[in-house]
Amino acid sequence: MKSLVIVESPTKIKTLKKYLPAEYVIDSSMGHIRDLPANAKEVPKKFKGEEWANLGVNTEKDFEPIYVIPRGKKKVIKRLKKELKNSDELILATDEDREGEAISWHLTELLKPDVPVKRMVFREITEEAIKEALNHFRDIDMNLVNAQEARRIIDRLAGYTISPLLWKKIAPGLSAGRVQSVAVRFMVERERERMKFRSARYWDLKAQLHKENDEYIFDADLTHLDGKRLASGKDFDEHTGKLKKPKKVVLLDDKSASELRDNLDKAEWKVSEVKKNRKKRNPSPAFITSTLQQEANRKLNFSAKRTMGVAQKLYENGYITYMRTDSARLSGQAINAARNAVKDEYGEEYLFDRPRNYGGQKAAQEAHEAIRPAGSYFRKPEEAGLRGDQFKLYDLIWKRTIATQMAKAELEFTNVTIEAKANGKVAEFRTSGKRIVFPGFFRAYVEGSDDPDAALENQEKFLPELKEGEEVVEEGIEPISHETKPPARYTEATLVKELEKRGVGRPSTYASIISTVQNRGYVEAEGKTLVPTFTAFAVTELLEKNLHDLVDSDFTSEMEAKLDKIARGELNTNDYLSEYYKGEKGLKAKVDEQEDEIDPKEARHLDLPLENLNGIKVFVGRYGPYIKKEMNGEELSTSIPDSWKPSDITVEKLEELIKAEQEGPKSIGEHPETGDPIFVLNGRYGPYVQLGEVTEDNKKPERASLLKGMKPGEVDVDLALRLLELPRPLGKHPETDKVVRAGVGRYGPFVVHDGTFASLKKSDSVLDVELDRALELLEQKKNKSSRKSNVIKELGDHPEEGKKVRVMTGRYGPYIKFGKTNISLPDDFDPEDVTMDIAMQLIAEKAK
Repeated sequence: MKSLVIVESPTKIKTLKKYLPAEYVIDSSMGHIRDLPANAKEVPKKFKGEEWANLGVNTEKDFEPIYVIPRGKKKVIKRLKKELKNSDELILATDEDREGEAISWHLTELLKPDVPVKRMVFREITEEAIKEALNHFRDIDMNLVNAQEARRIIDRLAGYTISPLLWKKIAPGLSAGRVQSVAVRFMVERERERMKFRSARYWDLKAQLHKENDEYIFDADLTHLDGKRLASGKDFDEHTGKLKKPKKVVLLDDKSASELRDNLDKAEWKVSEVKKNRKKRNPSPAFITSTLQQEANRKLNFSAKRTMGVAQKLYENGYITYMRTDSARLSGQAINAARNAVKDEYGEEYLFDRPRNYGGQKAAQEAHEAIRPAGSYFRKPEEAGLRGDQFKLYDLIWKRTIATQMAKAELEFTNVTIEAKANGKVAEFRTSGKRIVFPGFFRAYVEGSDDPDAALENQEKFLPELKEGEEVVEEGIEPISHETKPPARYTEATLVKELEKRGVGRPSTYASIISTVQNRGYVEAEGKTLVPTFTAFAVTELLEKNLHDLVDSDFTSEMEAKLDKIARGELNTNDYLSEYYKGEKGLKAKVDEQEDEIDPKEARHLDLPLENLNGIKVFVGRYGPYIKKEMNGEELSTSIPDSWKPSDITVEKLEELIKAEQEGPKSIGEHPETGDPIFVLNGRYGPYVQLGEVTEDNKKPERASLLKGMKPGEVDVDLALRLLELPRPLGKHPETDKVVRAGVGRYGPFVVHDGTFASLKKSDSVLDVELDRALELLEQKKNKSSRKSNVIKELGDHPEEGKKVRVMTGRYGPYIKFGKTNISLPDDFDPEDVTMDIAMQLIAEKAK
């Protein structure tokens, strides 16, 4: 009997072949094989005249979706149909979640099998799990399929109904989304708080002390003066920068702190109180999707997208259990494996006295267990044969999982108060120590912190043994200045935490949400932080004022709960979609109502939390942010540099832009040969120098951007001429006789020869680099390129596109090269096994 097993990913094929009998043929759907039309061209002809056709959903007839087969998937369907003809049964082995269930259903709809159909599910790809799955087939769960379809339709209705409104009222090309718009609002709200924030400065004293006849010096901080608490950051109003209750605290400034220091130099120092207490800490639960994304961001600096991509490969290759889960529960098999790993690695004393388990989330979508190493024996990271990102993430998962079965950590905290008396004043200083009595699970794993200044829990702080009444010796006192800080911007880790806390979206969608808001220009990443753009402010303001439900986290959370009800078979899909879209207060009615109500000029005007703007108005338009101000009956308008973020704006900066626009360009001198004036100007992309004025005959004068770190006021004629010379010739290459040049591009300063670019190092200056150094950098680039790229296999020309298709190996492993496009091969997918068909599928997926 021959069985056809269909999975989503080609990577799984290789792993499953190890455990399935020889008569089982395994093939891949390469992900989704049907979807709603991506554009008007994909809408079938018979629907093109319908009003709802652009939505891809028949809103007039039970919200029937129009499903189309994407261009790259027709050959997959043809191949699967051919294999099915020679099979006695069809086994659908897609992932056990809503997406996977939907893929299985779509496969049955398209393949129309006339043989028995079985649904095979597993949460890890190990021999035990696959044998278990072969003995427990089930039917396709249509409730899960309906929930996935409802989510897809809602997302399409929201995006395709609201986005056109944004195009008309703000700028073309904008988009809205059921979950992405809420995520953007979170970041905009945080940025508004930062803009309203007013910093405050306060001082305290830090003393260096030691015991008599003991050289070890420890620090103590001033906390009270004459029985009154010293002001700290929490005592200031973040919107005014003033003390909330000035009579209840002592506020030191520079002068009073210095005077107090001088007085305390003559003080007597004595320990007034010593308090000791012990605390036990429990380990964190094993990973669920959201906590894995948060920890990988904190500890490994992985984006949510990168984390999920690496986790997907680990799962498909049999290293971890399924990585999309809301449940922190561990199976009995996992608990036993973790406990054995603890005994092997750390010994019996580090094992918790009984199996420890954690319940799932209340809103868990499916009954998965936590993300953990696969199997009944947990391979040690160093024995798993992994490298790079996969090793790092597996190591994180392994340690977190075994920590769940380890003993509690026991810590001893010592808090000491020391009094200093001088000239009638009594100052209280406090210091603390932390000692790890028993490390317990700290030996394996300590959860990271969202506060970059916070120390990890397992770091000890030594303090000498001190007794009440004991005198100590002061070695020095230093006044310390502090400034209150605005609320921290979101990072990917804290945004995921916030989305999960508010019930917005589901953990499996967080990676795509964060990628989407960045790709669409609503958010820019600065290091780890996510910074909302002017466009984000404009779109959020419009939605808050006119379509508030779309950016209301409670409303969005309720929608998720209703989708969960559909998944449990407790809510009819059509009833819910009708209420959401066509109801009296449904989405369509709200958007239609706002079509004429919203004034585009008002929609483009940003209501930023700035005081005393003095008539200046900030707008977002087709070409980016700009400002306007009416002066002497004339309206002045000028662009805001693209490098500015909303929180960078101050009234002073805006006044400078208006003043520069009003006065017009001022020449800093003339070109020594042509006599043309040279200007330093501010533009959309920041400050730049310009040779000559814009005239009918000279519509595009020669221009050059200022280099990073340069200030407009510091640019003189000589520097301007050197910038205008870029890219400048350095001389001819000795081998080709072609010119080598130095210039500045999108990715920074570079040298170039015959189409080959090499980036300059931080120690190089594009204005001063010479030919010898350029040749050295180009040679390094050449050697690096020759090392990292080699052809493994020539597949020939793409049958549709005509471009060469090759399998290559590079710095980051094997990949397919298609013209100028590179497509990474899944890890452990043998590059020698890649055929033109497989390559075409990967190319189509990349294009989509």
